[in-house]
Amino acid sequence: MAQQLPISRRHVLLGAAAAFGVPAVLTGCGSDDPGPASGGGGLGTVTIGSNASDEIPKKTLETVVGGFKQATTKINTVDHNTFQENINRYLRGTPEDVFTWFAGYRMQFFAEQGLAVDISDVWREIGGDYTQAFKDQSTGTDGKQYFVPFTYYPWAVFYRKSLWREKGYEPPATLDELTALARKMRADGLIPIAFADKDGWPAMGTFDILNMRMNGYDFHVSLMGGKESWTDPRVRQVFDTWRGLMEFHQPAALGRTWQEAGQSLAQKKTGMYLLGMFVAQQFPEADRDDLDFFTFPEINPTYGTDSIDAPIDGYMISAKARNVDGAKALLKHFAQASSQNVATKLDPGVLAASSEADTSGYSALQKRGAELVSKATHIAQFLDRDTRPDFASTVMIPSLQSFVGEPDEIDSLLASIEKQKANIFR
Repeated sequence: MAQQLPISRRHVLLGAAAAFGVPAVLTGCGSDDPGPASGGGGLGTVTIGSNASDEIPKKTLETVVGGFKQATTKINTVDHNTFQENINRYLRGTPEDVFTWFAGYRMQFFAEQGLAVDISDVWREIGGDYTQAFKDQSTGTDGKQYFVPFTYYPWAVFYRKSLWREKGYEPPATLDELTALARKMRADGLIPIAFADKDGWPAMGTFDILNMRMNGYDFHVSLMGGKESWTDPRVRQVFDTWRGLMEFHQPAALGRTWQEAGQSLAQKKTGMYLLGMFVAQQFPEADRDDLDFFTFPEINPTYGTDSIDAPIDGYMISAKARNVDGAKALLKHFAQASSQNVATKLDPGVLAASSEADTSGYSALQKRGAELVSKATHIAQFLDRDTRPDFASTVMIPSLQSFVGEPDEIDSLLASIEKQKANIFR
């Protein structure tokens, strides 16, 4: 039986998103490259806008869609970051029928903009295969459903078991132990912590976990919702703690992609890496059984290790879809346990969202990931999914990159974030 995804009543950030506006600065994703086509049933052609641009996710989507026989399908794959940066203009332009997107706040934002199709009728058919937690993360502020969960993955600190056995390393339980371990790794000639932020979002995971470990889940989601000040001493303490860890991070992070950092872990050049379980995609298949993780250690005993990031990926139908019937049929296909079983078999870095999915074929890493999520008290969706899209992209990405480049400039940075936040969350 599949692991259930726990969620508290606070996990879906409801409220004042209806008036939000995302500046459409960049051009649309476009549909010039129709991508691979498959199927050929009686529901015509269904087009798919996909951000699954890395090799394994791209192959996974193509394989799953290849099993859909009710319609011809065409996939338009766009670089992951470009897709996200262009999503507002894309959905207001000439989007595909179905598009890849994220659960929770990010889904609600576009649903409230009238840019997504209500699929409550689809949920009346598929709802029995999902826990209430997944349905909550698929529900808009109007109580209707707009999203079909497909896969999810936890964030944790990953490492190679063989390297750790060789060096005698043990997973740390506290921040002091993590720091001591990092010093030992450095003395052993390793870069302790793999790190990359060329694409802007990976550093968000470090901020998330430090903030939840130090200040708790409730403060974190309140901060993401614009209800707390970024100049609060608690936030400053997060950045100060992060600055103290920076000496152990892989240098020149702003010029490195997460894939390159993942490869450094696979090559045993770095000792550990805080990232999503999708880091497994950067490991040769023969080495994946050597990949393990621990949850980020305790900092504040009040909160322990009760919170993690575990984002949910899935599919929505654009309001401008030309083939809504075909699109809904495709979403039902994505919801099937058999489709998600294909995904978890092909992609070592994801877990199935459906409660009916077969977890018996999970790798040891996937089983550990499902267990980690099942034991967490609080599940966050990730910084850029738990806050307004415009705040995440126009404020937090450049701000965190600025911090990574100049970690001593904390006070002025937080003052700048707070000023911009006040202008956005009005």
